[in-house]
Amino acid sequence: MQYYGVMNPSIKHKIGKKIRECRIKRRLTQEELSELTGIDYKYLQKIEGKSPPNIKIETIEKLAKAFKINPSKLLDFK
Repeated sequence: MQYYGVMNPSIKHKIGKKIRECRIKRRLTQEELSELTGIDYKYLQKIEGKSPPNIKIETIEKLAKAFKINPSKLLDFK
C-alpha cells in the first residue's frame, strides 16, 4: 500500500547514496557541501546515513546546483 506524504525508505536510502556518490566524486566533505548549499551539515549526515529523513525537492535542487547536474540525476537509480 502506498502512503501519500511519506517517502519509501528504500528510495530515501537510494537518494542518500546518490548524494554521497556525487559528493565524493567532486571531492567534497559534508562540511564543504553544506557551505555550498546552505544546508546544515548535520542534515547532510542524516541524508547520507542509515535512517535518512524525507527530503524536500528544494533540498534536491540545492544539491543538484552544487553538483552542477540536473536534479533528475539525483533521482536516477539505474
